[in-house]
Amino acid sequence: MSAAIDRPIPARTPVLEWAAVGAGFALLLVRSSVIAWPTAPLVLLGMYGALAWMSVGGSARPKATAMADPLRWGVLAVGVAAVAGAAALAGPRPPSPVTAWALPLGTAAAVAEEAFFRGLLYRVLSPAGAAITVAVSALAFAAIHVPAYGLPAFWVDLGAGVLLSWQRWASGGWGVPAATHVAANLLAVMR
Repeated sequence: MSAAIDRPIPARTPVLEWAAVGAGFALLLVRSSVIAWPTAPLVLLGMYGALAWMSVGGSARPKATAMADPLRWGVLAVGVAAVAGAAALAGPRPPSPVTAWALPLGTAAAVAEEAFFRGLLYRVLSPAGAAITVAVSALAFAAIHVPAYGLPAFWVDLGAGVLLSWQRWASGGWGVPAATHVAANLLAVMR
């Protein structure tokens, strides 16, 4: 094997990390204008793939946390229970068209958003401390959904952002919030 293959992928510089954050926000802001396109589902899947790639690709992986798997499952259970409880309290939602693309797009959006907000953004904000990182990533998550869903969605998405950011902090990775986000999106489509 060559030495180039054996070398670990170097971490991106802070400038590149912040550039990726800016590109991620731009990509998320553009997505609401893509919805009217005839090829919207495919374009959105491509955008979510690009967002996930720029959020996790090309950077050195953080060290694994010492959190035991049962605790990680507990953090996941708290999140999914909170999402299910909120859905039950909200009651029936207004009817909206559900297409064959709803499940794959909802899943891809959840994973890509979590790779971005609880992966990349959380990582670049983490030197500021856990409380600021959780708060800012939750606020950014809520704000980025306003162009697509309107101002009333801000408060719901802020609550979701706080829950998902807490899960990121408590579990040590973005996988648990991604699983919760997928569950929330699937619940929204199926109810």
